[in-house]
Order: sequence, then C-alpha cells, then structure tokens
Amino acid sequence: PLAEIDRVIHAPARLMVMTYLFVVESADFIFLMNLTDLTWGNLSSHLSKLEEAGYVEIEKTFVNKKSHTMVSLSEEGRLAFQKYKRNMQQVLGDLPD
Repeated sequence: PLAEIDRVIHAPARLMVMTYLFVVESADFIFLMNLTDLTWGNLSSHLSKLEEAGYVEIEKTFVNKKSHTMVSLSEEGRLAFQKYKRNMQQVLGDLPD
C-alpha cells in the first residue's frame, strides 16, 4: 500500500486542500487560503496540480465586478481521496505501537 500512495495528494499542502474539500460541497478560494494558511500563489499552484490530475473542479465567476473562485472535488478526486485514506490507514495500521 505504501508504494500505491498517490503522490499528487500526499504533498502536505494538497493533502490539506483535499481534506477540507472532502467534507464540503465546495469552497471559496479565499476561504481555502485562510484555512490552509497558504499564500495566494502557493494555493493557486497546488490547485492547478490538483486540477491537472482531475481531482478538483474550479469555477471562476464575477460577483460585483470582482473575480470569485469556487473549488470543489470532482468525482474522480473524491474517489482518489477515499483510496488514499484507505491506503494510509492500512500502512499506519500495520505499524506496531
């Protein structure tokens, strides 16, 4: 299972983003930035990697002439996160106390 760990998700910043998105329907970019304590550029970079992998969907709109970005897990992302979680539970569960 350790060899099967998804490296796209396993990076600490992307793991934080995926974890937060797993429990909500969608999240605002600013909300994610504040929650993860990542800079605008850093979060944007990690979201791009997750989007390239097909794990997140990003919707950009304008609200009162301001850009508004919403992020959600894709179905593929939700399944990948569940698999990641199972693999990590197995890896960590096999370790002695």
